[in-house]
Amino acid sequence: MADHITIRKASGTYVVRTSGAIVAESAAVLELSEGDYAPVIYFPRGDVAMAVLEKTDRQTRCPHKGQATYFSLVTPEGTITDAAWSYEAPLDGVAEIKGHLAFDGEKVTVEQI
Repeated sequence: MADHITIRKASGTYVVRTSGAIVAESAAVLELSEGDYAPVIYFPRGDVAMAVLEKTDRQTRCPHKGQATYFSLVTPEGTITDAAWSYEAPLDGVAEIKGHLAFDGEKVTVEQI
């Protein structure tokens, strides 16, 4: 793993909310800290309402984590473009985040309850 990335199981239960609905809820989230960036919460896919997510064409590459794929969140009020991302085949040093999704905290609410 890159020296500046740490992954740990976060304590407590976390939720993702938008438009008054809960999109994800889990007590098995991972917290990824990378350098000076704010920690990011990764939710197991099994704890995410995948039916309301649509994979987009957007992809980005991180030299430490690998290639990220993005998902838009479809709500009754409209679509929130690229609201979540996943490393489907993360690099070996961060393999723990495989099968998890992270959500953009500027587009949805991610909070500990």
